[in-house]
Amino acid sequence: MATLDRRRTENLSGEFYVDTTCIDCDTCRWMTPEVFDREGKQSAVHHQPETDTERLRAMQALLSCPTASIGTVHKPTDIKQAQQSFPLLVDDNVYHCGYHAESSFGAASYFIRRPSGNILVDSPRYSPPLVKRLEEMGGVQLMYLTHRDDVADHQKFHDRFGCLRILHQEEINPKTRDVEIKLEGLDPIQLAPDLLVIPVPGHTKGHTVLLYDNKFLFSGDHLAWSDTLNQLIAFRRVCWYDWSELIQSMEKLPAYSFEWVLPGHGRRYHSDRKTMKKQLHQCIAWMKHQ
Repeated sequence: MATLDRRRTENLSGEFYVDTTCIDCDTCRWMTPEVFDREGKQSAVHHQPETDTERLRAMQALLSCPTASIGTVHKPTDIKQAQQSFPLLVDDNVYHCGYHAESSFGAASYFIRRPSGNILVDSPRYSPPLVKRLEEMGGVQLMYLTHRDDVADHQKFHDRFGCLRILHQEEINPKTRDVEIKLEGLDPIQLAPDLLVIPVPGHTKGHTVLLYDNKFLFSGDHLAWSDTLNQLIAFRRVCWYDWSELIQSMEKLPAYSFEWVLPGHGRRYHSDRKTMKKQLHQCIAWMKHQ
């Protein structure tokens, strides 16, 4: 829990603050950029909420912070309203779960609400308010895990919902050895008519991405948008397996058509399909010069 005695001096004076336990995961900054920004090597409040909407969005970032590094001077009376707002709609029937987990270094997870069975994409922090909301929305049938880094509280969600977990065999470790569905190989895997898993080794050896409804690409730590470079990127400094394979994996993606890139780490990206393909080719060319 954030504490006033550790409040960063970079915060603008007022109700909300970030303390020194911040791990610079970027969650609050991309969720609520009108309130939070980067000051030095950590986040801080650069604008205190002035409207009900701004306050709600600041509270959503507070609940999502993986290290509970965001606090308020006074005990919030609207915490339940913020809890009820999750999961947050992205587009169509795809939602951002919030409640990021420290064990995943603040990676985002997503919820797909489908008539044929709801899906969790990577694991959020197991939080009772979120679990209750997911129950109200029909529960979880499948949990798709992009790679070993973003599995967080997968076991607790499995125990609660009985969901089948999906992870590539190359990503299995002692924490994930009981995963029910272990994918193999490098060929795309059609899980259902609207669900295609695409193996993309590079960041890790068994990393995969999920293409849903030919519109949403859940990219884990394979692909994300960079506001700094104003383009799609891969993460060179945190490529744990093989950069050359990561480039080869990225070269697969222009063959597919989608409008959204929804990453675990990094910023989301939304565009028309033609622009998306152009951005992917630009990303590949950029990667080859890194």
